[in-house]
Amino acid sequence: MKINLKKYKSIVFDCDGVVLDSNVVKTEAYFRTAKNLGATDAQAQALVDYHVKLGGISRYHKFEWYLREVLNQPVTVQAVQALLDEFARELEVGLMTCAVAEGLADLRSATPQANWMILSGGDQEEIRALFAKRDLAKYFDGGLFGSPDNKDTVLAREIASGHLQFPALFIGDSKYDFEAATRAGLDFVFLSDWTEVADWRSYCAQNNIVVQGSILQLCH
Repeated sequence: MKINLKKYKSIVFDCDGVVLDSNVVKTEAYFRTAKNLGATDAQAQALVDYHVKLGGISRYHKFEWYLREVLNQPVTVQAVQALLDEFARELEVGLMTCAVAEGLADLRSATPQANWMILSGGDQEEIRALFAKRDLAKYFDGGLFGSPDNKDTVLAREIASGHLQFPALFIGDSKYDFEAATRAGLDFVFLSDWTEVADWRSYCAQNNIVVQGSILQLCH
């Protein structure tokens, strides 16, 4: 299905699995983080499974769940921060070397009327530093947003400020991306090539979601 990208005033992109081929990088980092801090393989895998199930949700929430439900430990600021710090260390190398979506520059040229925004479940400061280092920030004149605020919160705030203008499109690769976009009134396209959603075909069919393989496919 051909999408008329020219009609949108704002285009919102998820990061992992959309702009960067980083879903696997993050999944492996969750496992190593848990193991590095003393978890069994089963405990580490439980964290990974929860992460994959809740694609697009903040890592803060995932680590709080892990402490409470898997380790049966108190959810303290110190305990969450220890997990966050270890996770950031594990991620850094992988995020600097993973593939960037082909066609990003072409899509930016094809949509000069739209402001572009990154909306990620990843850490906001980490994303801003990463996009600066990888020379990607130049494409996203609408800003780079992430955790600890969730996607619903950021969308509501940017709409209320007039920064995110309609008609608007959200390009994502998770169920949460679709749900957040729908709640906020944005159109949605699901990118399938790098998604970790195992049942994406049936989910997209049930919800009448437009599917494209990648950003490169969106350009043509």
